[in-house]
Formats: sequence, structure tokens, C-alpha cells
Amino acid sequence: MAESFIFSICDSLITKLASRAYQEASQVIGVYDDLQDLKTSLLYLKAVLLDAEQKQEHNHELQEWLKQIKLIFYDADNVLDQVDCESLRKQIREIRKRLDKVAADRDKFGLQTIAVDRRVVHRREMTYSHVAESHVIGRDHHKEKMVKLLMDNGISKHISVIPIVGIGGLGKTTLAKLQLIIKIINAVTSADALVVQQTLRDMDIEQLQQLLRNKLASQKFLLVLDDVWNEDRAKWIELRNLFKVGGAEGSKIIMTTRSHSIASMMGTVPFHNLEGLSLQDSLSLFVKWAFNEGEEEKHPDLVMIGKEIVRKCKGVPLAIRTLASILFSKYVIKDWESLRDDEIWNLPQKNDDILPALKLSYDQMPSYLRKCFAMFSLFPKDFEFQSYRIDSLWRTAGLLPSPSKNETSLDFTNRYLSELMSRSFLENVSDLGTFYYFYIHDLVHDLALYVAKDECQLISSDNTNIPENVLHLSFTDLDLFSQSFKLNLSGVRTILFPLGREKSDNEDLFTSWVSSCKYLRYLDLYDSTFETLPGSISKLKHLRFLSLKNNRRIRRLPDSICMLQNLEELHLRGCMELETSPKKIRNLISMRFMSFTTKQSVLPEDDFAKLGLLEELDIHRCDYLESSFVRVKLPALRRLRIKKCKNLKSLPLDTQHFPQLEQFIVYECGNFELSDVHEKMSSTLRLKTLFFSKVVNFPHSLQGYANTLQTLGFVWCYELEALPEWVLNMTSLKFLHIWSCPKFMSLPNDIHRLTALEVLRIEDCPELYRKYQPDVGEYWHQISHIKHTDIRKTRRSR
Repeated sequence: MAESFIFSICDSLITKLASRAYQEASQVIGVYDDLQDLKTSLLYLKAVLLDAEQKQEHNHELQEWLKQIKLIFYDADNVLDQVDCESLRKQIREIRKRLDKVAADRDKFGLQTIAVDRRVVHRREMTYSHVAESHVIGRDHHKEKMVKLLMDNGISKHISVIPIVGIGGLGKTTLAKLQLIIKIINAVTSADALVVQQTLRDMDIEQLQQLLRNKLASQKFLLVLDDVWNEDRAKWIELRNLFKVGGAEGSKIIMTTRSHSIASMMGTVPFHNLEGLSLQDSLSLFVKWAFNEGEEEKHPDLVMIGKEIVRKCKGVPLAIRTLASILFSKYVIKDWESLRDDEIWNLPQKNDDILPALKLSYDQMPSYLRKCFAMFSLFPKDFEFQSYRIDSLWRTAGLLPSPSKNETSLDFTNRYLSELMSRSFLENVSDLGTFYYFYIHDLVHDLALYVAKDECQLISSDNTNIPENVLHLSFTDLDLFSQSFKLNLSGVRTILFPLGREKSDNEDLFTSWVSSCKYLRYLDLYDSTFETLPGSISKLKHLRFLSLKNNRRIRRLPDSICMLQNLEELHLRGCMELETSPKKIRNLISMRFMSFTTKQSVLPEDDFAKLGLLEELDIHRCDYLESSFVRVKLPALRRLRIKKCKNLKSLPLDTQHFPQLEQFIVYECGNFELSDVHEKMSSTLRLKTLFFSKVVNFPHSLQGYANTLQTLGFVWCYELEALPEWVLNMTSLKFLHIWSCPKFMSLPNDIHRLTALEVLRIEDCPELYRKYQPDVGEYWHQISHIKHTDIRKTRRSR
């Protein structure tokens, strides 16, 4: 199914060939005419690719034809991406001959010319992770039964396990979440999450078990185990015994599963079987997602067609929402009829098949969005995604347009994620103004695996198969990667380890990667334990992204790393033993994003000053750094983050040094002070995002951002008792986040003055939680006008 990306690949090649940079370079090296001929061949094929993509499902010969073209396209992209151009003319001519030979078969498939991909996204207001009871349709009976079980202390002498069983997409997780929100039982207040996170990796299994017992000691708790698949009864008994030792009598466990046998094994009461929605409830849910409120009354003919569509969804809410999202703001009857009558509904189906509704929604995506979506398959289920990481992956893979002067790739990434949200392909979304956190449903993950199976592969102990000609590889551990060298991986562009587990310190293996994967563009070695990198890393001339985050052994980087002139991102954050940055870092002329930890007390500012494209800088745990960038101007810098630099006192925050700065985040820098000495910064910078952590000093000069600031956050400000007065003057503020501020007592009475405020999120603030709890809090009425509120007692968990 990777051939469904082929139109966007072709379009990307044509755009690259038409760019001014390529045209000028091709004239210099004498290949201009050859590139123009190649572009002509691509345009000839592009005209029929959309039609071919739509018809390939039932035509094996057409699938093979598209597969040949796809391989040629990728070879062409690799050739065009080369820095050394001695043999460029010969390779281009060879590719064009191959392409023309395959293209000659175009007419035998009876393909129509479709020049423009007209599958557009009709955006609707995004949804948030907070589960509002009013948004859940058709589950009142089930909810009441669950409440009764949870309130019944007589169903078990100690810990009750209540199973919810149903196929994927029925809403088991939603039903479980509702119990937390309506306060059936108080959750146990956890220990400081930060302290726990810092020590977990150093604990053995016995220590971890003891920690769990201590946290549950003599306390009544409610635990939700979502989507359980493990059928090993011994493991369940081991886990259950931990709960019995710690928790108080009357504790409850809700578990959701698709397996009746697992429910019988774990449950202490008969399992609750969650069935599909009734036709009436299904139609209500469909109408809610397909129309703006009340709009359905104007289109009774569309509602009738919608009723026929929901019959085919078999009461599965995920399927209903997804299809309704496709039709949102579409009022042409033939569009609705086309969806109702699609051939995919007639295919034989098994219980565990990909839902036809999801595949239909995928087929309706524009080409550029389909390939982006497929990259989710490189991550395991239940993975928490974040915009920045997805942006790096999509951009490195060449899936994003070149940003204009006033845009960044992250702007496109957030736009694409918003489009996927509007199609109900993302869930549990947290919007922080400039980026998102989100998850995808297990069935949506299955769809990503299905459509990307020839091109992207997550390698785990359950799946060690690597397809031929794969481009993007993800590994759960290093041992699986070392086994993969029996295969030819010369065309691989992406290697990552999404779980970030510590890996072997075998430097010889890394040298093998360099020689085997010459077209590598994305290499994420998060949590690795290499002591050195080979000097031969300079051979990875296509490399755009390199991460060594949290490598606690590496001391120096080879100077040859500065020969990677295509490198756009270099992440050295958490490299606690790194003594110095590599020499001639100024040669990394394509650098846009950089994070680092170093023992240097003075940064090579003259080198940084040469990084004219640098958009984002993350300075992390640089303990010897007191001040920096006094003599430096970074003209393109938009985002500056400073975290845990305990001796850093100041930075020159003004337009002379950072003329484009939009986002400033300072986390846990005990000596860093914002003072009115920075009066200059507030009158000139146009900051859009400010996040503070462990800061109590907020000077009045910050009022200078009243017309520009859109996102404001206070995180781990343990001494903060109220919002600074200047906050109420923020006329453009859309997002306000207050996390882990235990002494924060109340919001200002005139918070209504923040007329632009759309999202208010409060977590780990006990007093605010008590007073502003939705619908029942004493002061809820003061914030009920805000469009989206998310008031949580403890930090989020899925």
C-alpha cells in the first residue's frame, strides 16, 4: 500500500527540480538540460498517478507498475540529494531511461489524467483530551452499571477487578475514563513525579515493587488498566499480589480488553460486555460529527444517507466519528452516496480486520497527508507523540513543504496534525498553543501499519521481518538492529529507537551503520552508551537529523561531524560528560535546531554567530555557564529554551541579539532572574510563548507583551500563590497553563478580562482543583465561559 504515496513523492521531486537553488546549481555543473528532461518525464507520469492510486486496490499488475515507479523515484531523490556531483549527469540519464521505459506502459491501464489532488480537508474545531460527559452518546446504561459496581463494597473482600470487554473502537477506554471524572472514588495523590522519574532507571525490579507498595500503602485506590492483551496468568497474579499487599480494602481495578478469556482470568466479577451503539445512538453520534449544531435540519436528505452509512459501522463509535468527520461541511449528495456505496464495504471481513471506515477515511486524505500519517507506524502502540518529534521526522523524510520567510516547518506540522485531528485520527490531544501532545487509537495504529507496511517497519521481538526496499526502520532494542545487517539496508533513510532504552556501547556496530546506510537522513540514538563516534560519520552526507540525547558516556565528538553540511538538527541534550562542542561548528551551515549539554563555561559564540538558519536552541544542564550570547546575533532564532542551568544568571533578551524570538522557556534555573533591567526586551521583542518553571519574580516589564503573547505557562512554581497582576492585561492570550503549583490558591475574580482566552489547563494544583472543578466547584462559574477547560487533580495519564 506504500504506492498510495507515489503522487506526493512525484510532486516533491518536481518541486525540487523547479526550485531556484536546483536550477542555478544545475547550470553551474552542466546538468541543467538533463534535469529539465527528467522533470518532463515526471510530469508525464504525475498526470495519471492519482487515478492509478485509486484503482490499484483490485489490480495486481497496476500495483507492481506503481512499485517499480516508486523505486525509481526514490533513486532519483537520492541522486538529486548528493553533494558530490561528478557522476550526476550519468546517473540522471540512467534514471530517466528507467523512468521512460516504465512510463511507456501507462496507457495500457486505461488511466485518466487527474492533475490536481482535490481531496481537501474540511477543518472543524479540534477536540481535547478531557472527556466531557455530555459528549458521550448511548452509554448511560453502561455507566450506571459501572457506577453501581464501583460503589458496591460487598463485591469483594479486598480488591475488585471489573472487566469491560468489547472489540476495538467501541469506547471501552472512554467509559473507563468517565468514572474518574464523575468522582466515584478519589485517586491516590502520587509522590513527586519528577523525583520518581529521575530515580526509576536506577532501580531494580525489587526496588520498583517496593516503591509501588509504599505508594499504595493503606490507601483506597482506583486503577484503570487499558487494553490488556497479556494472557499469562502467572504475571497477572504477581501484579495482583502487589496491589493486595499495598492497597486498602475496597480498592477497585477497571480493566478493558478485547479478549473474553483475559476478562475471565482477571475479573473478580462477571465481565461487562460493551456492545455496539443502537442505530438511534449511532445516528446521533454521526450527526454530531458531520454537522455543526442544528445544521442537520437543513439537510434531511443527507441525514437519510447518513443513516445508511452508520448501519454499516455496526455501532462502533470510532468508525462512526471517522466517517462523519470526512463528510463534515460537505453538502453534495454524490459525495455522501459515494462513501455509502464504496466497494470496500463488500470485501470479506474478519473480526480483527482493519475497519473499512478507517480505510475509507484514509483514502479520502490528500496525498501529502497520507504519507505523513503512515510514519506513525514507526512507533509502538500507546506512544505519546509530540509535535516537535513528528516535525523532525516528517521534515527529514521530505514530507513538508519548504517554509516561507514567515513560517517554519513546525507550522506545517501543526497544520497537518490539525487536519488529522479533524478526521478523528488523533485522540487525547493536549494543545499547548505552539505544539501538541497526542495519542492515536490502537485501530488507527493498525491502519498506519497496514498502509505503510512496504516502506516503514517497527522491528520488535514480535516482528523481526524487514521488507525489501524498506526506507524507514524503528527498533525496540539494539540487538534486533545488529541482526538486521544480514540484509541490504543501503536504501534506508531513517533509523530510530522510539522507546529510548539504553543500548550497547559497541562502537564497531556504529561504524557498520555508517558504511551500510549511506543514504541515512535520520538517526536517533537516544539513550545510547557509545563513548565515541567514528570519524567516518562524515560519510553520511545525506544526514539531516542526529540525536545523542542522554548519552552519559560520550566526552567528545569527532571534528569530522562538522563536515555534514546537510545536517539540520543536532541533539546533545543530556550528554553530561561532553567536555566541549566540536571545532568548526560554524561549518554546519544547514543547522536549524540544536540542543546541547556541555561542561564548557564559555560557549564558542563566534561559531554560533555563523549559524544563520538556526531557529531553535535548547540549552540544558550546562552547570558551568553563567551568561552567554552577549556578542552574538542569531537572526533566525524563534525558540529559546533554557533548562536546569543552575548557574546561569542572564541572557541578553532583545532584538539586537534575537530579532525573531517568539518563544522563551526557562525551566528550573535557580539563579536566572527576570528583572526590570530587561525593560528593553519587553518593548521590542514580540514573544508569543512564555513558560516559567520555579520562578517567582515576574517584573512589570512583561506587560510589554500584552499585544503579542498567546501562550503562558507556570510549571513547578512551588511558591507561586496567584497570577501576576500583568497577566490580566494580556489581550491576545489564548492558552493558559498552570501545572504543579501547590500554593496557588485562586484565580483572579476578573479573569473574564482575558477575552481571547480559549484554553485553560490546570493540573496538580489541589486548591484550584477543589474550587474550579467543572460543574461542581465553588468558583466554576468564573471560568465556565472559557471554551476549553481541563482541570485535573494529578498529572495526566492515559
